[in-house]
Amino acid sequence: MKRMGVAVAAVLTAGAFATAPPAAVAEPSADLLAAVQRDLGLNPQQAAERFRQESAAAVMQHVARGLAGEQFAGAWFDAASGKLVVGVTDAAKAAALRNIGTTPKVVAHTVAELDAVKAKLDGVKAPAAVTGWFVDEQANTVTVNVQRGQADVAKSFVESAGPLARIVESDEAPRLLKDVRGGDAYYINNAGRCSIGFAVEGGFVSAGHCGSSGDSVAGVDKTPMGEFDRSSFPGNDYSFVKTNSSWTPTAKVNHYGGADVVVSGSTEAAVGASICRSGSTTGWHCGKVQAKNQTVNYQEGTVQGLTKTDVCAEPGDSGGSWVSGTQAQGVTSGGSGNCTSGGTTYFQPVNEILSAYSLKLITG
Repeated sequence: MKRMGVAVAAVLTAGAFATAPPAAVAEPSADLLAAVQRDLGLNPQQAAERFRQESAAAVMQHVARGLAGEQFAGAWFDAASGKLVVGVTDAAKAAALRNIGTTPKVVAHTVAELDAVKAKLDGVKAPAAVTGWFVDEQANTVTVNVQRGQADVAKSFVESAGPLARIVESDEAPRLLKDVRGGDAYYINNAGRCSIGFAVEGGFVSAGHCGSSGDSVAGVDKTPMGEFDRSSFPGNDYSFVKTNSSWTPTAKVNHYGGADVVVSGSTEAAVGASICRSGSTTGWHCGKVQAKNQTVNYQEGTVQGLTKTDVCAEPGDSGGSWVSGTQAQGVTSGGSGNCTSGGTTYFQPVNEILSAYSLKLITG
């Protein structure tokens, strides 16, 4: 996507012009314009005009800050007027700010004062009910967001920063947004490690020998991820892990060093076709499909219906993704050898897992 840029045509002093400084504005891409129209409820002409206004405001805020000097109290774009609003604590500078095409607003506190208040809060441990805080230039204060109904819990925290901070109750409950990606590691009961197969609606599929129903699962970053909802081993070697709301299923498979593969379907490859595997121990390796519907007699039990390959794998790669092109093929079961000398690895076909558990593969 082409990035929107702004280039100032000439170096001018703040008092040298009565409107926004001359600027050459790159045209936004069609995709970017379409997204803005969709999400901000604008027609094509309104979206294009808004880009022009915002580009001028982006340049103007630096000029306005220099003009306001130590009395600068923040700047923000006002969509209704299409202009930059500039906060300033010195009324004498309001006229000069108006002359360069901005809308001045005389307020009580400078940005420097508010930054100092926020810095105090940054140095204090916040209670769990506090979801965040920021310098609110439009309100000329430091706003501390607190979960609704929990304002009393946050009073001592806010008071530690002085009178320029205020409490605002909110329904927000921020959380980390993390992707479920094939080939990434996950941890079982804070002990064993396996690899994600493919994201499905509600979670991901992996190997059955990795865990049993009810076993807890942590993600690659060791934060809670969910638990095994269903698992089958021996006989089969597949499982479904139901993930919590912090994790978003995606169509990605980790290429380990290359761009993620985006899964587009699960059409089964033929014997002799090339195939690649992603796993959290040895990364990305490729080879050929050698046979299908193989029964493998592991020491822990017999598994039927596996696909045989000449691709290497090692412990920890279990459950990881197998793809042919962009088509999902299966999840790693087991094998022999290693990725130094080579080996044979078997996978459980993914379509059988989807059918057995009535799951829908995430595709892109």
